[in-house]
Amino acid sequence: MELTDAGNTQLVIAALLGIAAVVVLIVWAKIHPFLALILGAAVMGTAAEVAPLDIVDSFTVGFGDTVGSVGLLIALGAMVGKILSDSGGSDTIVDTIIGRVGKAGLPWAMALIAAILGLPLFFEVGVVLLVPVVILVARKMDIPIMRVGIPALAGLSVLHGLMPPHPGPLVAIDNLGADLGLTLLFGLIVAFPTLVICGPLLARFVEQWVPTHATTLALAPTGGTGTGAEDAGPASGRAGAGVEDEARTPLAEGVTRRPGFAAAVVCITLPVVLMLARAIAELTIDDDDSRVLQTLVFIGTPAVALLAAVLVSMWFLGFRTGMNRTQVERSLGSGLPGIASILLIVAAGGGFKAMLVDAGVGDVIGDWAQGSGISPLLLGWLVAVGVRLATGSATVATITASGIVSGVAASLDSPELALLVLAIGCGSVFFSHVNDAGFWLVKEYFGLTIGQTLKSWSVMETAISVVGLVFVLLLGLVV
Repeated sequence: MELTDAGNTQLVIAALLGIAAVVVLIVWAKIHPFLALILGAAVMGTAAEVAPLDIVDSFTVGFGDTVGSVGLLIALGAMVGKILSDSGGSDTIVDTIIGRVGKAGLPWAMALIAAILGLPLFFEVGVVLLVPVVILVARKMDIPIMRVGIPALAGLSVLHGLMPPHPGPLVAIDNLGADLGLTLLFGLIVAFPTLVICGPLLARFVEQWVPTHATTLALAPTGGTGTGAEDAGPASGRAGAGVEDEARTPLAEGVTRRPGFAAAVVCITLPVVLMLARAIAELTIDDDDSRVLQTLVFIGTPAVALLAAVLVSMWFLGFRTGMNRTQVERSLGSGLPGIASILLIVAAGGGFKAMLVDAGVGDVIGDWAQGSGISPLLLGWLVAVGVRLATGSATVATITASGIVSGVAASLDSPELALLVLAIGCGSVFFSHVNDAGFWLVKEYFGLTIGQTLKSWSVMETAISVVGLVFVLLLGLVV
């Protein structure tokens, strides 16, 4: 349903003005992205000559639809992540893996740990949990900090950009109408080699460019970042490698014993397993009336899969660790306030996307892309890169890019839509620099200069973006 009769040129100009308004408000005026997206949608609608009440209606519908489809999943994922931390499950995972590898295997172990914990945890939370243990392990084993730091950061970043149930991929899936199970399956295929190349292998070069050691680093950031990390308490130190207990995550009230390794891993990987089972069943079972297919489709529905993970976590990470019902409820509930901001940003992004589509911008971009012959995957990546460089926000980049290229989606089949989501996700992490909060979080935790952060963190993010796109394009040749 288009809300305007404006010509194609006017619609493109309107879209550019709306995006420019978001960028200026976030970068220059320091307006919160939630408000910036609302105002940007208003600018775009006005420039496209959409009636004021239609602007409000379009934005409101998009906002509500996004909360209903994406917000529920973010909230459930945050609950799993919080009780994992409160119960000491994250400590168990790190202790077990690090305790079984030698010095040479530490970079690979840190990448594996980050990938596992990166499934339910938001990037910033993962940094707060993992960076102190990276520092302690590097200090204890007397190895360059980047040898284990880059693999850990790469594991978190790859999962954040490519894998549901993180907000960016979920929004792109919703905006483009992609199949979540197929996106998850392709995401795993792309994420694994990308993590290997941009984590442990890249770390060998980064440690030469940034030859810092952990002997003088504190467990907390060296300066204020405004991220709230200082209020989160010290993050996790690990016994497996002989690391001091000074950085161990404080356990929640009532916890008398940490969960076992298997229990912790099952709780955080259960949604992925269920969603993958659904995707495989849909690809292999032809009988739509099959009871097995119907059952797997139901339990593999994202909301059901994540709800199952919450319920399983309540038992294995809650009651089995000594918490009573009140304490379990308190732990789960305490994970929700921290995601209020990201929920509002994501929902406002849904409203912004709805304005793009309802004004007809998506159709214009789609028609242009088909006529130009440019690959939709490359187009999605380039748009996401542009917004990422301008705003510094991977989530805003994903939201905006998926809305802009949504007009292309109608001509793509299900596998291509899933790959488009991944291409946009790769573009959304391109070259983090001084306008990205993650840049400063990494800089302060590792005690780096701005130049060192650019040569380590920013290089790693760019590598993930480019290498990930290459694997997406290669996968597109065979599916």
